[in-house]
Amino acid sequence: MLRKISAMAALAAAALSLPPGAGAHEGHTGQDGATGQEARSILQRLPLPDAPGKHGVLLTVTYAPGQASNPHRHPGSVFAYVLEGEVVSQLADGKPVTYKQGDSWYETPLIAHAVSRNASATKPARLLVYMMLGEGDQPTIP
Repeated sequence: MLRKISAMAALAAAALSLPPGAGAHEGHTGQDGATGQEARSILQRLPLPDAPGKHGVLLTVTYAPGQASNPHRHPGSVFAYVLEGEVVSQLADGKPVTYKQGDSWYETPLIAHAVSRNASATKPARLLVYMMLGEGDQPTIP
């Protein structure tokens, strides 16, 4: 158990050392609060030998101040951890939840992600995300 916690701490530390949006496509909107393409940077995408046809994908998601994602779904399981700032997330018909630095949550495959946005109009927010995806699956489905 301690080894797993140490590994997650090492992953989080490695992700924190990356500049926000490193290697990602930009084009996000900023302080006007409009929706747009958040910056995503895939850190690893590896086949999972104990789950044939599945890949583990580790990535960072960076939101500019005031930025929100368009509504979407994820084709596989998602584990998210807030590295920096605060984000508001609403799944399906649930209530919006604000997650702060150090908080984490899980999303079941294909659940509607109705709201995903930076809670701040002045500071960026960044997530470390682990997804279990099928071969060739993209991280999000519009």
